[in-house]
Amino acid sequence: MTNTYSIGIDIGGTNTDIGLVRDDGRCMAKKNLPTNKYSNASVYVSDICTQIKALMAENGIETIDGIGIAAPAGNFYTGCIENATNLKFKGIIDLGKLFHEHMDVPVVVSNDANAAAYGELVYGGAKGMRHFVMFTLGTGIGSGIVVDGKLVHGKTGGAGELGHAILIPEGRPCGCGRKGCLETYCSATGIRRTAIEMLEAHPEYDGPLREVPEADLTSKMVGDAAKNGDSLALKVFEKTGYWLGIALANAVAFSGPEAIFLMGGPVKAGDVLMQPVKESFKKHLCFVYDGSVDIRVSELPDNDAAILGAAALTKAKE
Repeated sequence: MTNTYSIGIDIGGTNTDIGLVRDDGRCMAKKNLPTNKYSNASVYVSDICTQIKALMAENGIETIDGIGIAAPAGNFYTGCIENATNLKFKGIIDLGKLFHEHMDVPVVVSNDANAAAYGELVYGGAKGMRHFVMFTLGTGIGSGIVVDGKLVHGKTGGAGELGHAILIPEGRPCGCGRKGCLETYCSATGIRRTAIEMLEAHPEYDGPLREVPEADLTSKMVGDAAKNGDSLALKVFEKTGYWLGIALANAVAFSGPEAIFLMGGPVKAGDVLMQPVKESFKKHLCFVYDGSVDIRVSELPDNDAAILGAAALTKAKE
């Protein structure tokens, strides 16, 4: 059987990762560009296409099925980046049009959470599933919702922003301009904020987190301390898991999934997060869904997850 190939592109505010992906989910080779070097989108896309052609030539690949792009503020319907705040090129950038000036292949654009969801469906633990939700926990929280085997994009192409569902009314200020969004509590940034609050509330605590200057504290440090049994760090993850469990139970109520997948840095804390998440989820899940939903960790390989998700977009269905 002859393998086919696609290109996955993960656009971040700092770097752009480009991968050649085989149809069995193996990332054959990668290249990288510094996103923050570019203020001109046309030059940026031209340089990406140069790297794509180099990847193909270096690996003896003559044709690809398409290009999938995970981008901040990426719109599946329009193929555009729409007013991304963390990129130097501003406004509405028609990626589809720009790529077609250099390569005659299908181009599919979406945001990173939707790409992660489709990557899980095509290459990961959601193979064979028709209904699931993906939560990506990073600096913020993104989500992708799959119903009947299709990503939910909504009217505007921006459906699935569950990180901006309000968890605690009038709670912590969020970058979106509102207060109390899920990502202000359960993202890596939110975990850090919880740790700082707890350090202030417990002056008697003299564990390892007390020795870290506030400006240097990260969620990974809190996770590592929790895995080593630190009492305050464990409390941080107990609270985080409690809040996240509520959000997952709410996600089940509107979409009725077979499973919920979690991925991202905070998930690497392991059981110190997953155990309180599952306990809270069970407590807050509506009884009609008892026993019907699994909470799982993404099966996409950490190093290639973003590229695989982007490449999987080439197989996306409206």
